[in-house]
Amino acid sequence: MTKDRIYSSYTREAASLLGKQIRLGRKQRKWTEQELAERAGLSRATLQKIEKGDLSVALGLVFEVASLVGVPLFDSGSARLASHIARTDDKLALLPSAVRKPGKVPVDDDF
Repeated sequence: MTKDRIYSSYTREAASLLGKQIRLGRKQRKWTEQELAERAGLSRATLQKIEKGDLSVALGLVFEVASLVGVPLFDSGSARLASHIARTDDKLALLPSAVRKPGKVPVDDDF
């Protein structure tokens, strides 16, 4: 039995916008759904889900299709993306590798 995932309205709207931008990019290139699906290596049904903003589609597939039709995901250009990745890695290196909630250890304040 699968449990339905509930997403925030912001997440649903963002996925819908990305799907519409992908559809726009495909149409501007005058590609059919089948042509784009073949280029991306996925089924036409999966492409239709992506263009509808279906949140059950794997993120990698959505990013690949967006890239194929020219939808910018972050900054254009791989050099800028690499720069963002490096800065984020630097920030992550400064933080602890794991986050743990503090345990309920009794405080020994009897001096």
